[in-house]
Amino acid sequence: MRPDILNPLFASVSSFRGIGPKLGAWLCRLCGEQVVDVLWHLPTGINERKVLQGEPVENTLATLKMTVTAHQIPRTRRQPCIVFGESDWGEVQLVFFNYHASFLTNKLAIGQSVWVSGHMVKEGSFIKVLHPDYIERDLDKIPEFEAIYPLKAGANGKVIRKLIDQIMPTLPNLPEEIDEDIIKKNHWPTWYRAVQEAHHPKNLNDVDFQAPARQRLAFDELLANQVALHLVRRYNQKQKGKSLPRQDKLKLNLPFVLTMAQQKCLKEIRDDLASADRMTRLLQGDVGSGKTVVALLAALQAVENKTQVAFLAPTDILAHQHFDKIKDLCADLKIHIELLTAREKGKKRDQILADLKAGKINIIIGTHALLEDNVVFHDLGLVIIDEQHRFGVKQRVALAEKEKGVNVLVMTATPIPRTLALTAYGDMDVSILNEKPAGRKPIDTRVMPLSQIDALVERLKNNPTQVYWVCPLVEESEESDLMAAEKRYAALCQLFGDEVGLVHGKMKAAEKDAAMMDFVSGKTKILVSTTVIEVGVDVPSAGLMVVEHAERFGLATLHQLRGRVGRGQEKAVCILLHGRLSEMARERLSVLRESDDGFKIAETDLKLRGAGEVLGIRQSGIPLFKLADVAEHANLLTLANEEAQRILKEDPELKTNRGQALKNMLYLFKKDKEIHLLKAD
Repeated sequence: MRPDILNPLFASVSSFRGIGPKLGAWLCRLCGEQVVDVLWHLPTGINERKVLQGEPVENTLATLKMTVTAHQIPRTRRQPCIVFGESDWGEVQLVFFNYHASFLTNKLAIGQSVWVSGHMVKEGSFIKVLHPDYIERDLDKIPEFEAIYPLKAGANGKVIRKLIDQIMPTLPNLPEEIDEDIIKKNHWPTWYRAVQEAHHPKNLNDVDFQAPARQRLAFDELLANQVALHLVRRYNQKQKGKSLPRQDKLKLNLPFVLTMAQQKCLKEIRDDLASADRMTRLLQGDVGSGKTVVALLAALQAVENKTQVAFLAPTDILAHQHFDKIKDLCADLKIHIELLTAREKGKKRDQILADLKAGKINIIIGTHALLEDNVVFHDLGLVIIDEQHRFGVKQRVALAEKEKGVNVLVMTATPIPRTLALTAYGDMDVSILNEKPAGRKPIDTRVMPLSQIDALVERLKNNPTQVYWVCPLVEESEESDLMAAEKRYAALCQLFGDEVGLVHGKMKAAEKDAAMMDFVSGKTKILVSTTVIEVGVDVPSAGLMVVEHAERFGLATLHQLRGRVGRGQEKAVCILLHGRLSEMARERLSVLRESDDGFKIAETDLKLRGAGEVLGIRQSGIPLFKLADVAEHANLLTLANEEAQRILKEDPELKTNRGQALKNMLYLFKKDKEIHLLKAD
């Protein structure tokens, strides 16, 4: 039950003066319907309103004193009303639309002296102010500094500023949940002062991520998040899992030796499976590091224990590729492997579902089709989820909850910066594949302007390997100058005829599969595509990757695309064609040219673009913080994670005074479910 001290923070914003149903609905869309939601909606800028010291230049935000001399009342409501006045800097004209006569009488009566604040511009011999922000008799009533809030259509910042002024006197002085030494070391204010300062900035430094008040509040959020994740992790670890000890009855005759990294990760996974506790582990590896083989060896351990394995892939193409590769590797083993996607229909689908329920299928590989309610297992022991960032947390949970105690192995080929991994997968154990198989040659990455595209196409005539050609759009758009995949496909077909294939996300599944099979078999030499081939597609004979308008892609995506080549014995080349480059785009392409370390690239991508774009936060399950920024506050996140572990070790039930204060913060960041796990333990 939430402590009474927090009640003012969970009051409805509609209970405050001036917030009717219309504004209440607007605030709800903007940030939320409770006081705490408004508090977490922090300013992103500041207006500074100084008294005008000279003639305004262009669009100056300033305050001046004027004496009203005349009104120019329009004949129709479509025309503006103009109020004339005199000031120390000459004639002033205030321009209003949709004015009210009583407003002129009360606020701007002829002969009255008033202070006016707004955006001013010098037009000829007079100063013009369109819809002044403030008109007051006393200068003290016009704020010198004014917070600028992120807004949506429907109202202006004054609504939030007035609401904040009403909220502040109601705030409780919460007990401190942060260690005193940490507060002193970082020169942070108390929670109460931090909220006050964050909403009443005095200069641009006060709205910076590194401002003491902003750091303090960001740490509150990060600490609450890390404690919540550790509570979930502790709860999961206490859940009984299916113990699947290693038996080595099913052995693969691999045509290669596992790398040291693969052996290390496999041991961690096998030890987890053998344990009586439920496994929830992330297997993170760079492009081409060999995750699939590690996952398959783990799957065979589950099969040896007479349980089933579900292997979830994000696309039909990847599911089919996994199915073909795993069937080939397991050809000498007497196990039943099946494929289930949206395309398996009718009698075939019914038979697969019946065999799965009866326990006749050992390993089922599929797409979202595996998540459907009518997919029932006989004895599910292990769930493997490939390319986790393409799914949400709900999908992970949905498959894992098909049966009680199921072990979960999540994989991603997109290297995740440590800060994002802490916030997204802090409830999981992590194994990292940071070594590539022997014999993989480095890919020659070149950056070229689009002006050289004709020469590049000419060179394709003598290129001995197969070619990927990636475009950022499917169809040509009048609003964009980007080369669409369909237009590039048509242009290349004129030169290479049937040797060119096309794959994009808008094609029907059967068409995509046919085009991919033609490319895999070597029937087509050039495959024009969108980023649908970014993940997992494995064609060893492909030796050239061309990315058109590379400046429009993120670093992580470009690294994934580059990883589609260089899988055979021949040297591979990746050509990044670019249009006009911004400084950020230039830096991204430079990093990619100089490095093939996916983890280093991911860290750079995070710093350049921010967490919201690196993986796609809403799709990846990575929490979208209200106050913290994982790139700007990386050091705070590390500290918060260490503090969370220390606090829960010393006070597992959060029963001390500090533990109770931390519970308050968990409630403020809506971690109610995680708090309930304390009782569930």
